[in-house]
Amino acid sequence: MGFETFLGNEKAVSGVRGMLASGAVPGALLFVGPDGVGKKTLALMLAKALNCERLRDDFCGECRRCRKTEEMIRVSREDLARRREIKDSGRRVEGLVYFDVQLIEPITRFILIEQIRQLRVAAYTRPFELQRRVFILDQAQTAHWQAVDILLKVLEEPPETSHFILVCPNLHQLKATLRSRCHRVAFQPVADPVLEDILQKGKKLPAAHLKLATRIAAGSIASAGNLNLTEFQTRRQPWIDFLNGVTAKKLSSMMPGDWKAVFDSSKSLADSRSEIEAELRIGYSLLADILQILETGSDERVINLDLVSRLRAWAAKLGLEGINRLAAGLDSAYRLQNRNINQQLGWEALATELIARG
Repeated sequence: MGFETFLGNEKAVSGVRGMLASGAVPGALLFVGPDGVGKKTLALMLAKALNCERLRDDFCGECRRCRKTEEMIRVSREDLARRREIKDSGRRVEGLVYFDVQLIEPITRFILIEQIRQLRVAAYTRPFELQRRVFILDQAQTAHWQAVDILLKVLEEPPETSHFILVCPNLHQLKATLRSRCHRVAFQPVADPVLEDILQKGKKLPAAHLKLATRIAAGSIASAGNLNLTEFQTRRQPWIDFLNGVTAKKLSSMMPGDWKAVFDSSKSLADSRSEIEAELRIGYSLLADILQILETGSDERVINLDLVSRLRAWAAKLGLEGINRLAAGLDSAYRLQNRNINQQLGWEALATELIARG
């Protein structure tokens, strides 16, 4: 138990432990870095360490305060999940009560004004059961602009017994005035050996698949833990079929069967509207690999390692102009994902354009 169980980002962990050891943990911290690398996990660990009865620069996980912190985090999560299910927007923030350790996340697309108002009320009262209050704002960049104004006022004069940990994937998604009031702790993508160890132990992947799975996880412990390699390869297949279709032949030599294959792959890409973001991420990963192959000729940083020979063939056929057109098509699909538009027509038009220019 304790910080030694945290995987990766040793510098961030060391920095946090140093603050604890010196007794100088800032009132406001900003944990910033890519998704899935443990920012919120470390914030929750720090909340325990700030209240642990036994240790100064760590947490035992067994004392009364550590167990109470765990309980407060669990109840916070349950309350957030319950509120997200409420259809009446006016009732989503009714009866908000914050514990000494409180996890605050978006209830809708935003962290709502009333959530931050309740934070302000709770922050200026002394802790009820623990030594220190800790407010963890996950996805802090989603705070409503009016909520940000309230939060700024709190951070200008932070209460002595309260700590605020803002968790955000991109520093520049937060207002500069908010960033300036926080001590920044930077997180990096987790190193491949750590991810390989997680995948080997958790997924028991054969060696032939381990490198591919590690590249797909892309430095994210969360992605490594949730990865289903078979599902990923199934979702990727329509992209392979689409790219094969638009690079296989010139327009003049296309036969009816060739066009059917292209249109079938376009339909498959359009049929997955409910999980379009996951599908588009795969498309972007293939596009990035093709561009890297075209520009460097190297597969050193390629994600789709099992497709290197195909990536080279696609890069040669598409060229930079074709890659740019494909990128524009992906960007358009991303922008239109939540609109009632026939995406299949867009993919078919893109395929026809790519074949015609080839």
